Amino acid sequence: MTQIPGVWLKPLQVYSDARGWLRELFREDELPEGFLPCMGYISVTHPGIARGPHEHVHQTDGFAFVFGDYELHLWENRPGHPECHEVHRVGAANPTFVVVPPGVVHAYRNVGTEDAAVLNFPNQLYAGRNKAEPVDEIRHEHDENSRFKL
Repeated sequence: MTQIPGVWLKPLQVYSDARGWLRELFREDELPEGFLPCMGYISVTHPGIARGPHEHVHQTDGFAFVFGDYELHLWENRPGHPECHEVHRVGAANPTFVVVPPGVVHAYRNVGTEDAAVLNFPNQLYAGRNKAEPVDEIRHEHDENSRFKL
């Protein structure tokens, strides 16, 4: 559960049989209204390493945490919303699809002992069409005065 408006967390079910398993990451008919992914990628994070915190001005991220062991941090940073910081444990033991809207600062750290992978399905192209536009990202990890700390 989350208290941050617009953030959406959904546990992911696994379907197993004698051949192996299948896990749906997302379905268009189950996504929050208005969220339509337009690209997808996978990133690997080494043990003890964090990505973020950062936020987007326009982009919504759709993360599938299904491998490894992560601590996901979310901070409400939109005008008119009360400050809120949440931490969720996600990954292989708690496979979760998370939608993070613009203005919500997010970061995740691999708290496991092995490399872990995250799939991301944002609703905007990274750096725009043909990678010819500015990247929609506000990075907080190198700001010593930031309130967004892991």
